[in-house]
Amino acid sequence: MNIKVSEIPEEGLSIEGVAEFPRPFADPAWILEDLSLLVEKDGNDVLVRGRMRARVPQTCGRCLEPFPFDVVARVDTRFCPRPARREEVELTPDDLEADFYAADLLDVNRLLQTETELGLPMKPLCGKDCRGLCPVCGGNRNVTPCTCAARPPDPRLAVLKDLAERLSTRASPRGGPAEGQDRRPSARTSSR
Repeated sequence: MNIKVSEIPEEGLSIEGVAEFPRPFADPAWILEDLSLLVEKDGNDVLVRGRMRARVPQTCGRCLEPFPFDVVARVDTRFCPRPARREEVELTPDDLEADFYAADLLDVNRLLQTETELGLPMKPLCGKDCRGLCPVCGGNRNVTPCTCAARPPDPRLAVLKDLAERLSTRASPRGGPAEGQDRRPSARTSSR
């Protein structure tokens, strides 16, 4: 849905419900469930305030099972006209809170897409108590209890384990050089 900025009434434009947004998201599996926005002009800027709720299918980062995630977002965004110049401009902290519109059109679908994406978790979990997959058999531990023994160590790392053991047994308990190491000054040390 595009709103023509020059046609926004003085008292603002209220958007209630999802009826005017048949496909607001790029992914058709995402569902806009509720929306309440107030669009107001502030000079050439446009303020959009309100709330939205969307349901987005996610995959759990531990057990890899799909689950629906509800994004509830508070919308408070300032849109400014896109600058015509291509010169470098220093941004202020307030500029980081603003977005842009172009050709007198405000794309509300893009705003909904952005707010929903920002509300998604970085590591989605189907639940806080998700037990994940068994590292040995790969079974979902939320569905059936796993009786696998602990994962054996990677045999490729056995050489490093040997080296660590040899170094730890050769080190002096007082923190000095390991036994058998030369205690003479190095070539860089002055003998004065």
